[in-house]
Amino acid sequence: MHPVLKRLGEIGIVPVIKIDDAQKAVPLARALIAGGIPCAEVTFRTAQGPQAIRRISDEAPEALVGAGTVLTIAQADEAIEAGARFVVSPGLNPKVVERCAERGIPVIPGCATPSEMEWAIGLGLEAVKFFPAEQAGGLEFLKAVSAAYPQLKFMPTGGINANNIARYLAFDKVIACGGSWMVAPDLIESDDFEKITKLSREAVQAALGFSLAQVVLASPVEEDALRAAGLFFEVLGLSCFEILKTAAPRRKGILTIGTNSLARALAYLQGKGFAFDMNGAEIGATGKPLSVAMKDDILGFALRLLQN
Repeated sequence: MHPVLKRLGEIGIVPVIKIDDAQKAVPLARALIAGGIPCAEVTFRTAQGPQAIRRISDEAPEALVGAGTVLTIAQADEAIEAGARFVVSPGLNPKVVERCAERGIPVIPGCATPSEMEWAIGLGLEAVKFFPAEQAGGLEFLKAVSAAYPQLKFMPTGGINANNIARYLAFDKVIACGGSWMVAPDLIESDDFEKITKLSREAVQAALGFSLAQVVLASPVEEDALRAAGLFFEVLGLSCFEILKTAAPRRKGILTIGTNSLARALAYLQGKGFAFDMNGAEIGATGKPLSVAMKDDILGFALRLLQN
Protein backbone atom coordinates (compact mmCIF):
# COMPACT_ATOMS: atom_id res chain seq x y z
CA MET A 1 0.00 0.00 0.00
CA HIS A 2 1.16 3.54 -0.74
CA PRO A 3 2.80 5.10 2.36
CA VAL A 4 0.34 8.01 2.36
CA LEU A 5 -2.64 5.65 2.34
CA LYS A 6 -1.01 3.65 5.12
CA ARG A 7 -0.62 6.83 7.17
CA LEU A 8 -4.26 7.77 6.55
CA GLY A 9 -5.17 4.35 7.88
CA GLU A 10 -3.15 4.96 11.03
CA ILE A 11 -4.86 8.31 11.64
CA GLY A 12 -8.30 6.96 10.78
CA ILE A 13 -10.07 10.34 10.59
CA VAL A 14 -9.85 12.78 7.68
CA PRO A 15 -11.35 16.21 8.48
CA VAL A 16 -13.01 17.61 5.34
CA ILE A 17 -12.43 21.36 5.36
CA LYS A 18 -14.15 24.15 3.45
CA ILE A 19 -12.14 27.30 4.07
CA ASP A 20 -12.80 30.84 2.84
CA ASP A 21 -9.73 32.50 4.36
CA ALA A 22 -6.30 30.92 3.86
CA GLN A 23 -5.00 32.94 6.81
CA LYS A 24 -6.90 30.53 9.07
CA ALA A 25 -5.37 27.42 7.52
CA VAL A 26 -2.31 27.04 9.75
CA PRO A 27 -4.03 27.67 13.13
CA LEU A 28 -6.74 25.27 11.96
CA ALA A 29 -4.18 22.59 11.14
CA ARG A 30 -2.48 23.10 14.49
CA ALA A 31 -5.83 22.80 16.27
CA LEU A 32 -6.42 19.46 14.55
CA ILE A 33 -2.92 18.26 15.44
CA ALA A 34 -3.46 19.26 19.08
CA GLY A 35 -6.66 17.21 19.04
CA GLY A 36 -4.85 14.12 17.76
CA ILE A 37 -5.76 14.38 14.06
CA PRO A 38 -2.62 15.35 12.09
CA CYS A 39 -4.53 15.34 8.81
CA ALA A 40 -6.65 17.65 6.67
CA GLU A 41 -8.52 17.37 3.38
CA VAL A 42 -8.91 20.93 2.11
CA THR A 43 -11.62 21.09 -0.53
CA PHE A 44 -11.49 23.00 -3.80
CA ARG A 45 -15.02 24.30 -3.15
CA THR A 46 -13.59 27.76 -2.45
CA ALA A 47 -10.95 29.83 -4.23
CA GLN A 48 -8.83 29.79 -1.07
CA GLY A 49 -8.37 26.01 -1.11
CA PRO A 50 -5.04 25.85 -2.99
CA GLN A 51 -3.48 28.63 -0.90
CA ALA A 52 -4.68 26.97 2.31
CA ILE A 53 -3.03 23.71 1.23
CA ARG A 54 0.21 25.55 0.46
CA ARG A 55 0.25 27.27 3.84
CA ILE A 56 -0.40 24.06 5.76
CA SER A 57 2.23 22.20 3.74
CA ASP A 58 4.83 24.93 4.38
CA GLU A 59 4.06 25.91 7.97
CA ALA A 60 2.53 22.77 9.54
CA PRO A 61 4.32 19.94 7.70
CA GLU A 62 3.48 17.43 10.44
CA ALA A 63 -0.11 17.52 9.14
CA LEU A 64 -0.84 15.19 6.24
CA VAL A 65 -2.63 17.61 3.93
CA GLY A 66 -4.65 16.63 0.88
CA ALA A 67 -7.00 18.23 -1.60
CA GLY A 68 -10.70 17.43 -1.83
CA THR A 69 -13.43 18.01 -4.43
CA VAL A 70 -10.86 17.77 -7.21
CA LEU A 71 -12.83 17.54 -10.45
CA THR A 72 -10.34 18.26 -13.24
CA ILE A 73 -6.78 17.59 -14.34
CA ALA A 74 -6.01 21.28 -13.87
CA GLN A 75 -7.22 21.17 -10.27
CA ALA A 76 -5.20 18.02 -9.62
CA ASP A 77 -2.06 19.73 -10.91
CA GLU A 78 -2.79 22.85 -8.86
CA ALA A 79 -3.35 20.78 -5.72
CA ILE A 80 -0.15 18.80 -6.14
CA GLU A 81 1.90 21.90 -6.85
CA ALA A 82 0.45 23.51 -3.71
CA GLY A 83 1.75 20.58 -1.63
CA ALA A 84 -1.20 18.18 -1.46
CA ARG A 85 -0.02 14.69 -0.59
CA PHE A 86 -3.24 13.00 -1.62
CA VAL A 87 -6.22 13.88 -3.79
CA VAL A 88 -9.91 13.13 -3.14
CA SER A 89 -12.81 13.56 -5.54
CA PRO A 90 -16.58 13.06 -5.19
CA GLY A 91 -16.72 10.84 -8.27
CA LEU A 92 -14.48 8.67 -10.41
CA ASN A 93 -12.91 10.72 -13.22
CA PRO A 94 -10.38 8.48 -15.02
CA LYS A 95 -8.45 11.47 -16.35
CA VAL A 96 -7.89 12.79 -12.82
CA VAL A 97 -6.91 9.31 -11.63
CA GLU A 98 -4.41 8.91 -14.45
CA ARG A 99 -2.85 12.34 -13.89
CA CYS A 100 -2.38 11.67 -10.17
CA ALA A 101 -0.81 8.30 -11.01
CA GLU A 102 1.58 10.01 -13.42
CA ARG A 103 2.66 12.37 -10.67
CA GLY A 104 2.96 9.68 -8.00
CA ILE A 105 0.19 11.06 -5.78
CA PRO A 106 -2.48 8.72 -4.36
CA VAL A 107 -6.00 9.60 -5.43
CA ILE A 108 -9.19 8.48 -3.67
CA PRO A 109 -12.16 8.93 -6.01
CA GLY A 110 -15.77 8.66 -4.93
CA CYS A 111 -17.61 5.39 -5.64
CA ALA A 112 -21.08 4.27 -4.59
CA THR A 113 -21.78 1.26 -6.82
CA PRO A 114 -20.14 -2.06 -7.68
CA SER A 115 -19.58 -0.90 -11.26
CA GLU A 116 -17.62 2.13 -10.08
CA MET A 117 -15.60 -0.02 -7.68
CA GLU A 118 -14.68 -2.43 -10.48
CA TRP A 119 -13.70 0.52 -12.65
CA ALA A 120 -11.45 1.78 -9.82
CA ILE A 121 -9.79 -1.61 -9.53
CA GLY A 122 -9.21 -1.61 -13.28
CA LEU A 123 -7.45 1.75 -12.92
CA GLY A 124 -5.10 0.22 -10.35
CA LEU A 125 -6.52 1.98 -7.29
CA GLU A 126 -6.00 0.65 -3.77
CA ALA A 127 -8.68 2.73 -2.04
CA VAL A 128 -11.83 4.63 -2.95
CA LYS A 129 -14.10 7.08 -1.18
CA PHE A 130 -17.47 5.50 -0.38
CA PHE A 131 -19.65 8.54 -0.99
CA PRO A 132 -22.18 9.60 0.13
CA ALA A 133 -21.82 6.88 2.74
CA GLU A 134 -24.98 7.12 4.83
CA GLN A 135 -27.21 8.16 1.95
CA ALA A 136 -25.87 5.36 -0.26
CA GLY A 137 -26.80 2.62 2.19
CA GLY A 138 -24.38 3.03 5.08
CA LEU A 139 -22.18 0.44 6.67
CA GLU A 140 -24.43 -2.54 5.93
CA PHE A 141 -24.43 -1.74 2.21
CA LEU A 142 -20.65 -1.30 2.26
CA LYS A 143 -20.15 -4.66 4.00
CA ALA A 144 -22.36 -6.40 1.47
CA VAL A 145 -20.89 -4.90 -1.68
CA SER A 146 -17.23 -4.88 -0.59
CA ALA A 147 -17.22 -8.64 -0.04
CA ALA A 148 -16.69 -9.06 -3.78
CA TYR A 149 -13.62 -6.79 -3.77
CA PRO A 150 -11.15 -7.96 -1.08
CA GLN A 151 -8.31 -5.96 -2.68
CA LEU A 152 -10.09 -2.61 -2.25
CA LYS A 153 -10.12 -0.36 0.82
CA PHE A 154 -12.71 2.34 1.51
CA MET A 155 -12.90 5.84 2.99
CA PRO A 156 -16.58 6.42 3.89
CA THR A 157 -17.56 10.08 3.71
CA GLY A 158 -20.97 11.69 3.95
CA GLY A 159 -23.07 11.47 7.10
CA ILE A 160 -20.13 10.31 9.24
CA ASN A 161 -20.22 11.77 12.75
CA ALA A 162 -19.10 11.17 16.32
CA ASN A 163 -21.94 8.70 16.87
CA ASN A 164 -21.20 6.31 13.99
CA ILE A 165 -17.50 6.68 13.20
CA ALA A 166 -16.47 3.86 15.56
CA ARG A 167 -18.79 1.41 13.77
CA TYR A 168 -17.35 2.31 10.37
CA LEU A 169 -13.73 2.12 11.54
CA ALA A 170 -14.34 -1.28 13.15
CA PHE A 171 -14.88 -2.70 9.63
CA ASP A 172 -11.49 -3.94 8.45
CA LYS A 173 -11.99 -2.73 4.87
CA VAL A 174 -12.36 0.88 6.01
CA ILE A 175 -9.01 2.66 5.84
CA ALA A 176 -10.31 5.95 7.30
CA CYS A 177 -13.46 8.05 7.52
CA GLY A 178 -13.97 11.55 6.19
CA GLY A 179 -16.05 14.00 8.21
CA SER A 180 -16.56 17.68 8.84
CA TRP A 181 -18.33 17.93 12.20
CA MET A 182 -15.12 18.89 14.01
CA VAL A 183 -14.28 21.57 11.40
CA ALA A 184 -17.71 23.12 10.80
CA PRO A 185 -17.51 26.38 8.80
CA ASP A 186 -18.93 28.45 11.67
CA LEU A 187 -16.14 27.25 13.97
CA ILE A 188 -13.51 28.22 11.40
CA GLU A 189 -15.19 31.55 10.67
CA SER A 190 -15.29 32.46 14.39
CA ASP A 191 -11.69 31.32 15.01
CA ASP A 192 -12.93 28.84 17.60
CA PHE A 193 -9.85 26.64 17.28
CA GLU A 194 -10.14 25.56 20.90
CA LYS A 195 -13.54 23.99 20.12
CA ILE A 196 -12.05 22.34 17.01
CA THR A 197 -9.33 20.78 19.16
CA LYS A 198 -11.93 19.60 21.68
CA LEU A 199 -14.15 18.03 19.00
CA SER A 200 -11.11 16.45 17.35
CA ARG A 201 -9.99 14.92 20.63
CA GLU A 202 -13.50 13.57 21.21
CA ALA A 203 -13.54 12.13 17.68
CA VAL A 204 -10.24 10.33 18.29
CA GLN A 205 -11.51 8.90 21.57
CA ALA A 206 -14.73 7.75 19.90
CA ALA A 207 -12.77 6.11 17.10
CA LEU A 208 -10.25 4.38 19.35
CA GLY A 209 -12.78 3.44 22.02
CA PHE A 210 -10.32 3.16 24.90
CA SER A 211 -11.75 1.21 27.83
CA LEU A 212 -10.42 -0.43 30.97
CA ALA A 213 -10.25 -4.14 30.11
CA GLN A 214 -8.41 -5.50 33.16
CA VAL A 215 -6.61 -4.35 36.30
CA VAL A 216 -3.99 -6.50 38.01
CA LEU A 217 -2.91 -5.19 41.42
CA ALA A 218 0.25 -6.54 43.03
CA SER A 219 0.48 -6.56 46.81
CA PRO A 220 2.66 -8.43 49.35
CA VAL A 221 0.02 -7.90 52.08
CA GLU A 222 -3.12 -10.05 51.98
CA GLU A 223 -5.22 -7.51 53.88
CA ASP A 224 -4.36 -4.80 51.37
CA ALA A 225 -5.25 -7.12 48.50
CA LEU A 226 -8.65 -7.93 50.03
CA ARG A 227 -9.34 -4.26 50.69
CA ALA A 228 -8.56 -3.46 47.04
CA ALA A 229 -10.81 -6.31 45.90
CA GLY A 230 -13.64 -4.91 47.98
CA LEU A 231 -13.17 -1.46 46.50
CA PHE A 232 -13.24 -2.69 42.91
CA PHE A 233 -16.02 -5.27 43.22
CA GLU A 234 -18.36 -4.18 46.01
CA VAL A 235 -18.00 -0.40 45.77
CA LEU A 236 -17.28 0.25 42.09
CA GLY A 237 -18.99 -2.85 40.70
CA LEU A 238 -15.98 -3.75 38.57
CA SER A 239 -15.06 -7.37 37.94
CA CYS A 240 -12.24 -6.91 35.40
CA PHE A 241 -9.47 -7.07 37.98
CA GLU A 242 -7.06 -9.53 39.54
CA ILE A 243 -5.18 -9.32 42.81
CA LEU A 244 -1.66 -10.71 42.61
CA LYS A 245 -0.10 -11.45 46.00
CA THR A 246 3.65 -11.30 45.61
CA ALA A 247 6.60 -10.45 47.82
CA ALA A 248 8.21 -7.09 47.06
CA PRO A 249 6.50 -6.58 43.70
CA ARG A 250 8.56 -4.83 41.02
CA ARG A 251 5.52 -2.78 40.04
CA LYS A 252 2.13 -1.96 41.51
CA GLY A 253 0.31 -3.93 38.85
CA ILE A 254 -0.81 -4.07 35.24
CA LEU A 255 -3.45 -1.98 33.50
CA THR A 256 -4.89 -3.47 30.30
CA ILE A 257 -6.59 -0.95 28.05
CA GLY A 258 -8.93 -2.20 25.33
CA THR A 259 -9.21 -0.37 22.01
CA ASN A 260 -11.28 -0.63 18.85
CA SER A 261 -8.12 -0.53 16.73
CA LEU A 262 -4.78 -1.55 18.18
CA ALA A 263 -2.92 -0.38 15.07
CA ARG A 264 -4.45 3.11 15.20
CA ALA A 265 -4.03 3.30 18.98
CA LEU A 266 -0.34 2.49 18.62
CA ALA A 267 0.13 5.15 15.96
CA TYR A 268 -1.76 7.69 18.08
CA LEU A 269 0.17 6.99 21.29
CA GLN A 270 3.53 6.74 19.56
CA GLY A 271 2.78 10.17 18.12
CA LYS A 272 2.38 11.34 21.72
CA GLY A 273 5.86 10.03 22.58
CA PHE A 274 5.02 6.63 24.11
CA ALA A 275 7.13 3.60 23.14
CA PHE A 276 5.98 -0.02 22.94
CA ASP A 277 7.73 -3.40 23.03
CA MET A 278 6.73 -4.75 19.61
CA ASN A 279 9.04 -7.75 20.03
CA GLY A 280 6.82 -9.01 22.83
CA ALA A 281 3.53 -8.34 21.06
CA GLU A 282 0.93 -11.09 20.83
CA ILE A 283 0.24 -11.69 17.14
CA GLY A 284 -3.03 -13.04 15.79
CA ALA A 285 -3.68 -15.51 12.98
CA THR A 286 -3.90 -12.64 10.45
CA GLY A 287 -0.45 -11.40 11.38
CA LYS A 288 -1.79 -8.32 13.19
CA PRO A 289 -0.92 -7.63 16.85
CA LEU A 290 -3.61 -8.49 19.40
CA SER A 291 -1.88 -6.99 22.43
CA VAL A 292 1.31 -5.09 23.13
CA ALA A 293 2.96 -3.66 26.25
CA MET A 294 4.32 -0.18 26.77
CA LYS A 295 8.06 -0.09 27.41
CA ASP A 296 7.91 2.22 30.42
CA ASP A 297 5.73 1.96 33.52
CA ILE A 298 3.27 4.73 34.42
CA LEU A 299 3.26 5.56 38.14
CA GLY A 300 4.45 2.04 38.89
CA PHE A 301 1.93 0.30 36.62
CA ALA A 302 2.72 -1.64 33.47
CA LEU A 303 0.39 -0.69 30.62
CA ARG A 304 -0.82 -3.11 27.94
CA LEU A 305 -3.03 -2.36 24.94
CA LEU A 306 -5.53 -5.00 23.85
CA GLN A 307 -7.50 -5.29 20.62
CA ASN A 308 -11.19 -5.46 21.55
